[in-house]
Amino acid sequence: MEYNRLIDHTLLKADATVEQIENLCKEALQYDFFSVCVNSAFVPLAKNFLEGSDVKVATTIGFPLGASATAVKALEVEQALKEGADEFDMVINVGWLKSKLYRLVHEDIAEVVKAAGGKVVKVIIETCYLTDDEKKIASSIAAAAGAHFVKTSTGFGSGGATVEDVRLIRSVVGPNIGVKASGGIRDAATLKAMVDAGANRIGASASVKIMEELRIEGN
Repeated sequence: MEYNRLIDHTLLKADATVEQIENLCKEALQYDFFSVCVNSAFVPLAKNFLEGSDVKVATTIGFPLGASATAVKALEVEQALKEGADEFDMVINVGWLKSKLYRLVHEDIAEVVKAAGGKVVKVIIETCYLTDDEKKIASSIAAAAGAHFVKTSTGFGSGGATVEDVRLIRSVVGPNIGVKASGGIRDAATLKAMVDAGANRIGASASVKIMEELRIEGN
């Protein structure tokens, strides 16, 4: 399996510098990762650096809390789209979900999907804050609202991806919607476990270390 083509090579830290974003892009080119994932202010830089390559530019929306107004999330998508973003990783409004304001959660996702104009939208449900029932509901709403992927985590919450959560999400969304595991995936064994559980995209900042481990293993 080409594990490199499952990876969104990620740098979302608040103190990420231009030099670090450029290095992220260099590594993505070297290892032929599927995409880089950066905060939206860095989309023009990443797009320019990766021009002419197969590496896509993914960006975050309403990150990391998900509590931005829906109109603001849509505007962030529109701006990033103009600047060349290929994919959008949005955070749901966790408070709305836990308050059972499911219509608002659906509208929030649907407006981002609409603004993306057919580009891939991944919906981060931030599993660490949810019960299993809430994870199921969030995944179902995301699918119904037109999301292309359900994603486990921002990496900024109290916990990241787990095999159990990936398996649960996959059981809800079925085979036709993607599942992205993200948060705490720092070695090849964890990546493989997530893929075996049903993930078909991986978000990681330790991507280079993972690829070197896979190379040593002969994968």
